[in-house]
Amino acid sequence: MIEVIATLLRWLQLASNMILVGGCVFLAIAGTFHSPWVTRLERLLPWLCLILLIGLLGILATTTAQATGISENAWRPQVWLALLQNTRMGQIWIGRVICALIVTAIALYLRYSERARWKYVLCATAAALTLTVGSLASHSAAEELSVVSILPYALHIILASVWFGALPAFLVVCYACTEPASSNPGNPTGSQPSMRAGIQTEAIQRIHALFQSREEAVMADAQALKRFSAMALPVMLAVIATGVIITDRMVDTSYGALVATSYGWLLDAKIALLVIVLIIAARARSTWLPLLSQRADSNLAQAGGQRLRKWVSFEFVLALGIVLLATIVANTVPAKHALIQTWPYSFRFSIAATWGDQAVMMRVWSGVALLLLSGVIFTLGNLKKWDKKRRFGIPALLLALAAGVGLPPLAIDAYPETYRKTPVPFDTISIANGSALFAENCVACHGSQGKGDGVMAKSFAKPPVDMLTEPHTAKHTAGDFFHWLTFGIPDTGMPVFADKLSEEDRWDVVNYLHAMSRGYQARLMSPSVKPEQPQPSMGPPNFSYVAHDGSSGTLKDFRGQKNVLLVLFSWPQSRERMEQLQQLHTELGRANTVLLAVPEDDPDAQELAQIKAEVPFPVVTEGAHEIVKSYALFRRTLSKPDLLGPGTLPEHMEFLVDRFGYLRARWIADADGPGWSNPQSLMQQVAQLNREKEILPPPGDHVH
Repeated sequence: MIEVIATLLRWLQLASNMILVGGCVFLAIAGTFHSPWVTRLERLLPWLCLILLIGLLGILATTTAQATGISENAWRPQVWLALLQNTRMGQIWIGRVICALIVTAIALYLRYSERARWKYVLCATAAALTLTVGSLASHSAAEELSVVSILPYALHIILASVWFGALPAFLVVCYACTEPASSNPGNPTGSQPSMRAGIQTEAIQRIHALFQSREEAVMADAQALKRFSAMALPVMLAVIATGVIITDRMVDTSYGALVATSYGWLLDAKIALLVIVLIIAARARSTWLPLLSQRADSNLAQAGGQRLRKWVSFEFVLALGIVLLATIVANTVPAKHALIQTWPYSFRFSIAATWGDQAVMMRVWSGVALLLLSGVIFTLGNLKKWDKKRRFGIPALLLALAAGVGLPPLAIDAYPETYRKTPVPFDTISIANGSALFAENCVACHGSQGKGDGVMAKSFAKPPVDMLTEPHTAKHTAGDFFHWLTFGIPDTGMPVFADKLSEEDRWDVVNYLHAMSRGYQARLMSPSVKPEQPQPSMGPPNFSYVAHDGSSGTLKDFRGQKNVLLVLFSWPQSRERMEQLQQLHTELGRANTVLLAVPEDDPDAQELAQIKAEVPFPVVTEGAHEIVKSYALFRRTLSKPDLLGPGTLPEHMEFLVDRFGYLRARWIADADGPGWSNPQSLMQQVAQLNREKEILPPPGDHVH
């Protein structure tokens, strides 16, 4: 119940704040300060301020109850005070209240002072500032606070307020324009039957003057409506543009969440209402508003005004619904973070999994051509003033054809687990376990390196797919692989593993397959860092370690702080290189780079003692096996693809991970030549990484 009350209070304060902004903007652009409706609007402003303050107080009470988990705290001011003093939300609330009080003072000043455009602009600016401060508590609060992160949210809500908030004022003017004028100017002589002809003539003249004045007032009000309508079009385009930016941030690449999560359904409903509103607004702008300005036919003008009043009233009701949905969306888990435990459809659209097939590309481009043709026909129909059936029917038919031609080729099979996020992190422990399970259960069919060349592969009518050199993991989600491991694939020979492998084991195999695919992509990597080009697919597996010097941690611990030079070495084969790194250790430290050494083999006590005596940097003693097993998958190069048999592990490999968590360069002495054996070459790569700023967000902890 407290959630429902909190939502209604947020909606109440947001709607009142937006109407304050839009109403004052409307008054500023109206260009007339003497019409009766101006007085009505000015009387409304202080009441809106009161509703805003009550809403903010209610938000504080309900938020306190929700934050503490005790509903009774909603009525305890001392708990409110603690929330205000100790939380960021409380500080934002104080800022909003201060701004709201300033708006209230300006609204009262407007009520009792001479009217002027700058005063309305001032009131709108103060109300917009209240909205801007409030945007700090929306989804933007989850991002790093900066002008770039806050600006789209602030602009979106302010621009939406200019449109939505002005609708009540627009309606007030519509009602003023369509109110029937009184034909009785008053009877100064009462009901005396002896009214003289002179008095009758004077009354007629006053009636004519009244109607003339009435017509001029209606024309002036109609001009005010036209000025607002002219401004509303670019405002709505800006609202849509900023909305797209915000949606892109909230959805990221989780497009499936738009039709399978609460956030997605709310957003879809909001967009559907907005489409209806835009249709009404277009109709009002093109038809009913011009009719209202008709001087020649007062009946036509009256009819246009009444239709305008009716449909703008409906538009305002829909707009209230949009604001309510926006209020709920702002407090709903964004699509990119929402969990889709069960995908409700048997298909999904995927460009990655289908693009490249000539037939698919041909049909999709044909669909795009039909879509563009639909737009051209609709525009031409408006210009040529076709009848409604042709103007809307032909484009609708072309639109349906475009969808029928272009979308089906992009559809692929989907499963309930398709968008399920992996509960097991992409780390070396999971990958090493997945490697062992793959060797035990999958090699016979898929081959030791996943190329689909196992000893049983030829016994199937359709051989297993190549999961190494083909972009199979890029074309399918982690959930797809989990489904296949769980239920098998009918008519292919892929068996069911649900009864043999635990759920966690199946996710480990999925992580191993992704690591294997990333490792193959790493063959394009070289000892040279490609400036400003971190690859999203090159997020290295995280790992935990304990070193011989007592240090411990994870690879992820260095994110945002230091680069990492990860050295996989053999002893004593790597002895010479380790001595060279010993000399570079101090210089690397000054260059903000940590050096971690991992033995590829399991050194005995004597060898470990030698290593400890000669190596000043951390040598991993716990976690080494899993690190080697996982990073060995990144051993391939263009000159040595290592695709046959079980594969070979180079005696020495070095990986350079930047401080943002991406694998940026790799040196394998057996394949890459001198490379980093030249200390200056290595330090040049480190210097390049230190010059770069963050380009991509840090890699995720789970595969998708």
